[in-house]
Amino acid sequence: MKIIVIGAVAAGTSAAAKARRNNDYADIVIYEKDQDISYSGCGLPYYIGGKVPSIESLVPRDAGFFKAKYNIDIFTRHEVLKIDIYHKTLLVKNLVTGNTFKDVYDKLIISTGAHAFVPPIKGIHNANVFFLRNVQNAVAIKTFMQKHLPKTAVIVGSGFIGFEVMENLIDAGIKVILVERAGKLTPNLDEDMSKYLESILSKMEISIFKNSNVVEATNQGVLLDNGTLIPGEMIIIATGVKPNVSLAEDAGLILGTTGAIKVDEHMMTIDTDVYACGDCIETWSAVTKKPHYRPLGSTANKTGRICGDSITGGNMIYTGNLGTGIFKFFDLSIGSTGLSEAEAIKNGYDFLVSHNIKPNKPAYTGGREMIIKAIADKDTGKILGVQIIGYEGVDKRLDVFVTLITYGATVDELFNLDLGYAPPFSNTKDPIHYTGMILDNALNNGRDLITSETLKKKLNSEEVFEIIDTRIEQQYQDSHIPNAKNIPHSELRGRLSMLNKSAPIVTYCNKGVTGNATQNILINHGFKKVYNLSGGYEFFEATKEK
Repeated sequence: MKIIVIGAVAAGTSAAAKARRNNDYADIVIYEKDQDISYSGCGLPYYIGGKVPSIESLVPRDAGFFKAKYNIDIFTRHEVLKIDIYHKTLLVKNLVTGNTFKDVYDKLIISTGAHAFVPPIKGIHNANVFFLRNVQNAVAIKTFMQKHLPKTAVIVGSGFIGFEVMENLIDAGIKVILVERAGKLTPNLDEDMSKYLESILSKMEISIFKNSNVVEATNQGVLLDNGTLIPGEMIIIATGVKPNVSLAEDAGLILGTTGAIKVDEHMMTIDTDVYACGDCIETWSAVTKKPHYRPLGSTANKTGRICGDSITGGNMIYTGNLGTGIFKFFDLSIGSTGLSEAEAIKNGYDFLVSHNIKPNKPAYTGGREMIIKAIADKDTGKILGVQIIGYEGVDKRLDVFVTLITYGATVDELFNLDLGYAPPFSNTKDPIHYTGMILDNALNNGRDLITSETLKKKLNSEEVFEIIDTRIEQQYQDSHIPNAKNIPHSELRGRLSMLNKSAPIVTYCNKGVTGNATQNILINHGFKKVYNLSGGYEFFEATKEK
């Protein structure tokens, strides 16, 4: 059997290696149009910033390695121009010599990846404008920096790559301005969490332009559609990627609703002899089971391995993904998994949202706060999605939530998790435990929550309700929610007669704990409609429009 793979980065090489482990007799060939193979694309921003000292450490394997270890022939600088699925042939061009030739396959794996989305910006191909998609892109950026010593840069786009490159350029002594076309930062965060992130970045004196459409790139910077010139001697375009599907589409293979190649759980296309994997395929949500496009290195490796197994008679299947993503910005960590609130609305869920602000470990061991936004299905009690912004330990909590969502955990189960505890690592009750307690109380024990966004809308309406600030008087005097009454928690029982039992009441403190304690007292004394502000005043204030 002859297996041909198109593409030799994460998915393609994973597929070929797994196919070889299953079948030592197959003839396996990979064609790759670029010169680098099996590289760590996610490490490229850190090479630019000097944290990775040499590009070779991100490209640890070459064609010789795969030939010696796996008996796989990899031909770099060879572009597949056409796939003929009826005759099972490929037209291949040697990009070094210019010669073309045909090759024949029994089984074909398409792993053509994705390409950087190129927005319609005048001057986007100028010498000082860069994309970051492969090794040579990173080398070009680093070379420009070493040759021209730029003092300013503009990054267009606020996704993972945008933030990672920004950190590394700042580390290199370059003043960076971030430009985002949308009204919020980072596609993987909901608007409230994006505002919370922005409040942190403002304290770090990071310059951000939102709702800003770039129309031209010049040697001096970028020009917005409102005429504003944002200075930058170098410009990084980080506006996302699109799947490379032209080969597959021209061959007559079906694309999914997201525009990527449609495959089944075995990575098979509509042709039983053609499979696909990596950033060129459409996957699906493990929560909704609906198609989505999530081009991540982890997914590419996973789908590649399944593809190589399936094509050689194995029984591995793909079960979907949660779109889990995490990135760092200096000591800040930003992660998400599962459905966002916006996606939960789009998919018709009746859901509850909680915001939990807790330190990752005790203050005496250097603990720092993280905020966890969790979304739970009211009908089943299952967790649908989580977003976390914090510092040390965000990755640990995110991965626990990934596991919980994957196996259908309900909110009442979180408190009983026997998580690892010692002061250098956690508190006795972990932020995960608290998230479970908050959601369980709201879903099953009548301790209703109200989000900052909902409260802000109510403040602008004519609805009659009371707001109780449960903090001490000095905190209230310093700043408080409009129309709030200051009744410190310690004084509440003596002042219950001042409150209207028939009117809805919102309680709040700094982060939610004392607000919940006040809510408990009111409910115990016969108040029927009592809501605790999710995330407390800290989250309310951080997410206000600036």
